[in-house]
Amino acid sequence: MSVLHKKSARLRDEERARLIWLLTTDKAVTSALTGKLTLAERYDDGTLADDLAEVEVLVSHLPPPDLADALEALPNDGRNALWQLVRNDKRGEVLLEASENVWGDLIDKMSDHELLDALQTLDIDEQVYLVQHLPRNLTGRLLATMPPDKRARVRQMMRYADNTVGAIMEFEVIVVRPEMTLAAVQRYLRRLGKMPENTDKLFVTTRNKLLLGELELQTILLNDAQKRVGDVMEGDPVTFQPHEAAEKVARTFERDDLLSAAVIDADGKLMGRLTIDEIVDVVYEETDSDLRGMGGLSSEEDVFAPVSKAVKTRWAWLAVNLCTAFIASRVIDGFEHTISQLVALASLMPIVAGIGGNTGNQTITMIVRAMALQHIQPGSFSFLIMREVGVALINGLVWGGIMGGITWWLYDDPQLGGVMTLAMMLNLLMAAIMGVIIPMVMVKLGRDPAVGSSVMITAITDTGGFFIFLGLATLFLM
Repeated sequence: MSVLHKKSARLRDEERARLIWLLTTDKAVTSALTGKLTLAERYDDGTLADDLAEVEVLVSHLPPPDLADALEALPNDGRNALWQLVRNDKRGEVLLEASENVWGDLIDKMSDHELLDALQTLDIDEQVYLVQHLPRNLTGRLLATMPPDKRARVRQMMRYADNTVGAIMEFEVIVVRPEMTLAAVQRYLRRLGKMPENTDKLFVTTRNKLLLGELELQTILLNDAQKRVGDVMEGDPVTFQPHEAAEKVARTFERDDLLSAAVIDADGKLMGRLTIDEIVDVVYEETDSDLRGMGGLSSEEDVFAPVSKAVKTRWAWLAVNLCTAFIASRVIDGFEHTISQLVALASLMPIVAGIGGNTGNQTITMIVRAMALQHIQPGSFSFLIMREVGVALINGLVWGGIMGGITWWLYDDPQLGGVMTLAMMLNLLMAAIMGVIIPMVMVKLGRDPAVGSSVMITAITDTGGFFIFLGLATLFLM
């Protein structure tokens, strides 16, 4: 029999799943925790007391990241029930780990004082991030609780735009001087007693904070203790400036296998550092945003949000879809006479439009990914167009020929089969070209190429596919 350590990932997964199951399947548990059951009703059910006790034990065992996951997997009543059991000293960390979509439900019944108390357990950069993004504006009250030196740092951090290095950097860094010996560094670290999380290196600066290099912990441990820091430090470290885009910095972290890196100002003075945990959050948020955007969904939509809120967040793209569908219907209406003479066209039209939409989405996905990784340069446009035209031409000849043959066999009409082949090939060519153009145009306009690209390419291939197929049928078959 296997033995699970109390902190093992498998045990945490099992406990989190059990907690979610109890709060979603047993309505009595949720009602009891939210105060909807009287004391008599709570003890009238023999198993309810046991379930409540189990829920309390699970909440006390699970760390904040797992509690945040559980909150996101529960409907509103379950979230409120679970939040009642989370200790105040844990609430700040849980809010930090949870997505912004659930914050409103969690803090709705907390006073400003309770909320600020919950944030006191967090580092300064984490407190600033939360107060800037929470539904309530508590920035002024948070600043009032800080000593003057920390307040100045926070005001500096708040000047930077979202999704920049300055907005996510940490101020807690360990600094040493180049003239110190490694033995002195070791004594200094022991006196500190605790290092900031994700510390894999120390930063070497002058007395006026000018960054000279970095000193990895393994360098301290593996070299002669009498060596000086300046002799063994890395003199040309990877650094970032506060106005740089966090998404681009994440790619540098991935490429160079970084765990942390210095943030410096325009004069080369050390301001703070970036760590891998912030970068992981950046990558996750960017991926989540892109996935939602490609489907035309708002980044604010929550799977358990009320129907009224979900409806509002989807209106914009539904309106766009309605307009493009209306245009496609007008195209079909323009060929009403052709369709009435050749009824087979009505059953074949969706095939032409569908395969064009699939090809366009494949191309857009590839182009958006390449753009995100900065693989596409300004001079690559003509090559990408020619490449996608070549792919579409071959696919059009192969699959268009197959579908043309099937059409010929089904309807005993070689001309209709030829029209089907040509229409599929032309629609695939159009889809491939537009699949390259749409993301690039959106970037030129300063928009995220992932947002709505799928909706746009589907509209173009549907309308264009209908026009091409019915136009060719009118030209060659009527």
